[in-house]
This record gives sequence, structure tokens and C-alpha cells, in this order.
Amino acid sequence: MTILILGLVVFLGVHSARILAGPFRDAQAAANPKRWKGLYSLASGLGFVLIIVGWIQFRPAAPRLYDPPAWGRHATMALVWIAFVLLAGANGPVGRIKATVRHPMLLGVILWSTGHLLANGDQASTLLFGSFLVWAVIDLFAAVNRKEPAPVATKPIADLIALAAGTGLYLVFVFFLHRLLFGVSPLG
Repeated sequence: MTILILGLVVFLGVHSARILAGPFRDAQAAANPKRWKGLYSLASGLGFVLIIVGWIQFRPAAPRLYDPPAWGRHATMALVWIAFVLLAGANGPVGRIKATVRHPMLLGVILWSTGHLLANGDQASTLLFGSFLVWAVIDLFAAVNRKEPAPVATKPIADLIALAAGTGLYLVFVFFLHRLLFGVSPLG
């Protein structure tokens, strides 16, 4: 469990720099953008690897905290597909998805983590997905409170690209990568 917690602290800590230390983050990024992006990427990658390794090691022995609902797996499949589409649309040109949702990456993480909480009731999964859910909700409220202007949809094709890319990645993940990376098939 220690490795999983360390990974969550590193990964979510780095991704909370804007919330916890906005002026410091902005100053570092402005002073040397390449260094900031490099350190950010390195720390994020390390945290991500620790999360995966920690979850895989802890999950077999993790106690069951609750029984997921019978319909949880089906809901998870739908929520995670929508999350993939939102994540695919987060960093591209502004289409209707990005203009309407404003923070598609955060909403995608909220849907992804909620879906996984509906399908898993063990302590390792609850810690992992619950941490991401809490982080994304806090970051979303922080982003909303920054009162950033709403982006204007300028590229309608961006939505089709997000839908195609998100769906394609989702299918690859469901049929191949999820089992390979995490040892669990979402198909049962």
C-alpha cells in the first residue's frame, strides 16, 4: 500500500501545483518552460508508474470495503467510454465539447474514477479511484473559481476527432491494454 500512496502523492501533488502553488508554478514555467515541462513530466511519469505497481501489488491482499452494485460494470463501461472521448478532446482545438464542458479532462477523470468505484469494492481500488475523484472535483472547483473565460467553439471537426480518437483508444484499452497493464480485463 505504501507504493500506491507514494505514487498518488507524487502524481496528484504535481498535478495540484496550480491549486496549491499557482504563483510559484507560473514563475517556474515562465522562467524556463522546457525545464518545468521536463521536471513535471518526469515526476508525473514516476508517480504513474508507482501507482500502477502499488495497485497491482496491493490489490490481491486488499480487503473488500463494499460490494459494488450488480449494474456497476455496465455503468463503468459507459462512463469510461465518455471519459476517453472527453480526454481526447481536452487538448485539441476548441469544438463544442470543449466550449460546453470547459474542463473536459477533469470531467473525464471524474467519470473514469466514478465508474471504477462502481465496479470495484476493494481497498486498493477505493484508494486509487477515490483519490483521483477527490482531486478532480477539487481541481474543477478551483478552475471554475479562476473564472476563466469560456472558450468559443471554432473547430467543429474537433468533436468528431475527439469522438473517433476517444472511441478508438477506449476499444484498444478494453480489448488489449487494460489486461496487459493492470492484469484485469474489463470484459470479465
